[in-house]
Amino acid sequence: MFIDEAKIRVKAGDGGNGCMAFRREKYVPRGGPSGGDGGKGGDVIMESSERHNTLVHFRFNPEYKAERGRHGEGSNKSGREGVDIILKVPVGTIVYDEETGEKVFDFSAPDQSMVIARGGRGGRGNARFATSVHQAPREHEPGRPGEEHNYRLELKLLADVGLVGYPNVGKSTLISRISAARPKIADYPFTTLQPNLGVVAVGDANNEISFVVADIPGLIEGAHTGSGLGTQFLRHIERTRLLVQLADVSDASGRPDIVKDVEVILGELASFGAHLDEKPMIMVASKIDVANKDKVAALKRYCKKHKLKLYEISAVTGKGIDELRYAMAKEVDVLRERSLAQTEAGDHQTA
Repeated sequence: MFIDEAKIRVKAGDGGNGCMAFRREKYVPRGGPSGGDGGKGGDVIMESSERHNTLVHFRFNPEYKAERGRHGEGSNKSGREGVDIILKVPVGTIVYDEETGEKVFDFSAPDQSMVIARGGRGGRGNARFATSVHQAPREHEPGRPGEEHNYRLELKLLADVGLVGYPNVGKSTLISRISAARPKIADYPFTTLQPNLGVVAVGDANNEISFVVADIPGLIEGAHTGSGLGTQFLRHIERTRLLVQLADVSDASGRPDIVKDVEVILGELASFGAHLDEKPMIMVASKIDVANKDKVAALKRYCKKHKLKLYEISAVTGKGIDELRYAMAKEVDVLRERSLAQTEAGDHQTA
């Protein structure tokens, strides 16, 4: 099961109450106030983890509460602090405040952590209020309540390459050929109901380039408005560096106009926003082993006109697969270096 959105309610622990007590012992004539402070309530902490890849555990258990602080005691004994709870989320999770819609945090790397609800401060005991002119105080404080929040969690996959295209154009078959991923493959619309990730390695041990490919469930016309599986998974393309669009050049699709197929997908990317239409793209003519020559010729003309790189592949026979793998690796490597240079330039300006 793939869950990419969940709503949770978190409650940090309340602080323990301060104690009012006086020390009365036989051999301590000036005992005085001895009420200890209450302990701080536990925090709710969220942490990104590479071991998790869905939000399904939040769907079935949406409420989390940290332990409250223990109350203060006599003899100046402070209460124990409440135990924090740590919520693990996949890398790529964005946390939004459910009430305001504000983005709270973006977990874009492993082992990032953030306190999403702070525990209440413990109350002061009456020993804290003793002064030279007020030696028997009866004042003491209750513990402060811990923070409560409702959050919406949204998961966007972190992949270098996103495979896009109509249903049944061969995206799942391609990812199974170039990586160790084994997605479900069948000849019916929307076989892929959840994004599949695969790690692709190119080169030898001394000069290896590895990158993550995401097989995004098939888009159709109107996807940006919710048709098919569109808006549910278009968001996963936002973080990819490179898009690879597959176009079925066989007659199996039942769609005679290959150029229209390509333009519909490009139109959906542009309509969704988030600058998806500005991402670098490689075009792939899939199922070349059973290709319609007119479709191939039309696709070549379109790619030449729009200066798109075109690769012809057959995931069944393996034709063109290696050329495509190396092309993707080369493009990803260039984009990574460009991104790194921009980050370093930004850091330099900030400094």
